[in-house]
Amino acid sequence: MKDSKVALIVIILLSVAVPGLIGVFLFSPYKISADYIWLKDIPAFNALVNSMTAIFLLMGKRYARQGEILWHKFFMSFALTLGIIFVLAYSLYHSTSPSAIFGDANLNGILEHGEEIRIGNLRYFYLTVLLTHIGMSFVVIPFVLFAFYFAIAGEIEKHKKTVKYTWPIWMFVSVTGVLVYFLASPYYPQ
Repeated sequence: MKDSKVALIVIILLSVAVPGLIGVFLFSPYKISADYIWLKDIPAFNALVNSMTAIFLLMGKRYARQGEILWHKFFMSFALTLGIIFVLAYSLYHSTSPSAIFGDANLNGILEHGEEIRIGNLRYFYLTVLLTHIGMSFVVIPFVLFAFYFAIAGEIEKHKKTVKYTWPIWMFVSVTGVLVYFLASPYYPQ
């Protein structure tokens, strides 16, 4: 009983703290000064991490359906590990670099009228994908953590009920993360 209360507190704290810290890094006008050339490669790295997460989620689901629980645990643990790596890399990037502005072809940090006209309705598609990706990425955090907690605690029925909704959201976040990268990649600051 005590362990479940501690787990609940930790899950709630992480579910609030992670999006909160990401929001601070993302929207802060102050960036940490870091002139490491590899920082500009973090968005591409994160797209790779999201791609691998999607593959591991598919493999984890496949092995769960086949009753291969050890392989299921292996792939789902790696998916969670990749999620943690993503959050750390994403936070590092956005604490040191400005966000890409979709359609800002001259990379001056301002979406000018001519650029907005050239990009047209694709901007609305991008913003829809981006905003649903961000929203679902915040929503899925507590569910992923509860799913792992229930599995570790041996509460398999609760685990199964949780992953019924968690898995599709996590997959959506992983796939749309890759899509957001490819749509925004021409506009990342150099």
